[in-house]
This record gives sequence, structure tokens and C-alpha cells, in this order.
Amino acid sequence: MIYTKAVVCTKYGPPEVLQLKEVEKPIPSKHEICIKILATSVTASDCIIRGFKVPIQFWIPMGLVIGFKKPRKPILGMVFSGEVESVGNAVKLFKKRDQVFGFDRFGFGTYAEYKCIHEESLLVKKIKNVTYEEAAAVPFGGLLALHYLKKANIQSGQKVLIYGASGAIGTSAVQLVKYFGAEVTGVCSTSNVELVKSLGANKVIDYTKEDFTQSGEFYDIIFNAVGKKKIKLQCKKALAKNGKHITVDDGSPTLHIEDLIFLNGLIEKGQIKAVIDRCYLLDQIVEAHRYVDQGHKKGNVIITVKHNDKT
Repeated sequence: MIYTKAVVCTKYGPPEVLQLKEVEKPIPSKHEICIKILATSVTASDCIIRGFKVPIQFWIPMGLVIGFKKPRKPILGMVFSGEVESVGNAVKLFKKRDQVFGFDRFGFGTYAEYKCIHEESLLVKKIKNVTYEEAAAVPFGGLLALHYLKKANIQSGQKVLIYGASGAIGTSAVQLVKYFGAEVTGVCSTSNVELVKSLGANKVIDYTKEDFTQSGEFYDIIFNAVGKKKIKLQCKKALAKNGKHITVDDGSPTLHIEDLIFLNGLIEKGQIKAVIDRCYLLDQIVEAHRYVDQGHKKGNVIITVKHNDKT
């Protein structure tokens, strides 16, 4: 039996409930691949799950899905990039040593050195010109931003406002809006104005100095990429006729492999780029969660997973 390292969530609570432990190395079933994880990401969703941070009316639904006193799947993490270490005997889509990245939204398990996942899950082969850290910065924000913009039926020539333009979803949304040929206004804090400009925003509003609903501008789409902010009523003042307000709090999105393939193509062509705030090592996961908990990260917080040669 071979043991490897993984971060285990021992119970719900502050970042300190995460502990680096020795776990049994997973073995792929016939349709699974085993990925040697080289980078993962600490997302806002990871922190919500770790702390069971949901309104009281959602305690029972969330507990039923992921567990009441602690996660049923104790190794958290949804995003991964790495190398295929082994494959099940029926796998056709991947082979050993393929470089891959992807998103396992409900399976978790990426805060680890190794993870097994079905070959038809949300994963694609990584292109050569991005690092593992950059690849791990794509799926969470990219897939969610693309889902909501498609839901709003974004069209070339529209005016789009992104509220929370400097986070993982927001930085992806700004770039995608530009790709689709729309005019984008980003809303963020003072320290992030230059970042959002660098991603192609036509205009950036510093919410500490200006209220976008009072600017006299009207938008075809207002996308709240933060959630939990009570801006929906205010947004009505800034929506154009037949304009749409969408927020990341709107239900549970369905994510598709075609969208990850699409994002991979945009990265390859240099039409979007990964935004990384900080990188930590796996044994610094508590510090990484503390930082993300503050709610001020720029783009993505990445965990680099280093391996020794014994596994």
C-alpha cells in the first residue's frame, strides 16, 4: 500500500481545520485516470464549504449534499492541473504522461498529490505554452463566467458592466466580454483598477469613489461576479431597456466540457490569460485559506504541489 500527502478537512470551521496528512494513494477504476496533481486553486467556494458559510435556510440542503458535521469527502479542492500518472484498462481519451487540467465541482479531492477522475469528466489536455499554475487558474472563474455570460445571451456591441471585476470570475468575465465584441466596464476597488484596465476593460469604476448606478450610463448586461451583494435593486437604475441583471447567486450552473475546450483554445491563441494573485505550497494551505477568506484576492490563489520521488 502506497501513501501520499493530502489536505484533510477534519470538521467545518476556520482555516485551521485543514490538516496535511498521509492518505492512501488512489487507484483508478477501469474508466478513470489517476492524475499526479502539480497545481490546484483555493477558490471562494472552497472557503464557503470549509467554513459551512451559508445562510441558515441553506444549512439543511447543504448538509444533505456534503455532510453535516464535516465533509463526507474530506479532501477538498475542485480545480487541478497535472500529469496523468496511470489509467484504467478501459480508458481511451488519455494516456500516461498526458498533461491535463480541469474542474471536479462535486467530487472535490484536488488538495492532494494524486486524484482519480473519470476520463469523461471536465478535463482537457493542457497546451504547452502555459504553466501548471496558469492552467489551474482557468477552470473555476473561466467556466462560471462563460456560463453566466452565455445565459445572458451576450452579443457584440452590447454594453456590459462587471461588478467585482478583479476576482477569479470577474477577471475571466472582463476578458470574455471583450472577446465577444462587447464594451465592458469593470467595477472594483482602488488597488485593482490598473489590473482590470490591463485585461481590456473600456472603463473602470472605483466603487470606493463612484456609484455606477449614478453615472448616467445604461448597460445591456450587469453581471454581479461577487454575489451576496445586495445590488439587484440598485441595478435597475442602470439597466438599459430589456437589459439583464445576472449574478453568481443565480442557481447552480451546469458546466460543459465544450466550454472548457473553448477556453483552452482562447488561452492557446493568447485571447485570454490566467490571472494569479499568489502561489502557496500544499503545506501552506491554511495560510492560503486565510488570505482568500479576507475577500480581496486578485484573480486566483494557486497551490503548487511538489512531489518527492518515492511515489
